[in-house]
Amino acid sequence: MTRQRIPDDVLSTAHARARAREARDWAEADRLRAEIEAAGWKVADRGTDFALTPAAPPDETDGGRIRYGSSRSVPSRLDEAPTGVATVVLLATEWPDDLERALASLRATSPAGTSVVVVADAPSADQAAALEGLATPDSGATASTDPRPFAIEVVWTSERLGHAAATNIGLRRTSGPVVVLLDTSVEPSGDIVAPLVLALDDPSVAVAGVWGITSGDLRRFEDAPAGDVDAIEGYLQAFRRADYAERGPLDERFRFYRNLDIWWSLVLRDEGEGSPPRRAISLDGLPAVRHEHRGYASLPDDERDRQSKRNFYRIIDRFGARRDLLTHPAGAAEAG
Repeated sequence: MTRQRIPDDVLSTAHARARAREARDWAEADRLRAEIEAAGWKVADRGTDFALTPAAPPDETDGGRIRYGSSRSVPSRLDEAPTGVATVVLLATEWPDDLERALASLRATSPAGTSVVVVADAPSADQAAALEGLATPDSGATASTDPRPFAIEVVWTSERLGHAAATNIGLRRTSGPVVVLLDTSVEPSGDIVAPLVLALDDPSVAVAGVWGITSGDLRRFEDAPAGDVDAIEGYLQAFRRADYAERGPLDERFRFYRNLDIWWSLVLRDEGEGSPPRRAISLDGLPAVRHEHRGYASLPDDERDRQSKRNFYRIIDRFGARRDLLTHPAGAAEAG
């Protein structure tokens, strides 16, 4: 097996990190580790030494199709001028009937100028077969053969990369000025795209959807009525493509989907301490039906809780003290 060459800048950063660890400058060591990981490498400490390994599996070529091993490998459209109205991003892993239900509803209800990106994240055999029927090969990203004016692109991965990484892949391929993340457990029963695009015409709004949640302390969240909320659940979440280009990518340590939506909502809303945050808006009456979430239901309770808690700690690490991001922080009325 050919060993992958370590880039000079990554190796230099790793040596700098080793010196920071020797000086017990843990904050600098952590910063340099993040820099190494952002470049696509993992560092493992071995006493005063270290080892570097590629962080992602390799890309694979299967006939005319590329199966990508990381989100960074996927050609990005984010530097291109936006076109159309919006792009809807869906992830396909298993449960092909759920994906087909969502796509059929989008075809029937979405306005002209809506495009779709489906990320085939190492799908099951049944899901892969259904995707083959949906599209034809085109250099890894495949376009729909459906004759109706509804552009679909399918992007394939070489291994299961996890929820955030797969979503980053879809987001890199978006072309519309507004992005709609749609879980395949959700069935639009009418046009969901136009109302979300309209809500994001307001520059004070950073993220919009139909299922909103609020918290008084950033530790416990609960369902909220329509209007201003603290976060939009990821079953149906819309934001500007330009904001993703500026504030992304998603933290790919969120391999499981739960709580990533809270983290990303807060990232989108945050204008910095001392500045009023942008808004998250839950729209009343948006025509969407939630069915059973198979990824949630398929896991044992203890494993689901373990992964959810691990993700939640990432919210606390970044935003735990940011009560200024809450619409109704606990104790605010008493303090006033």
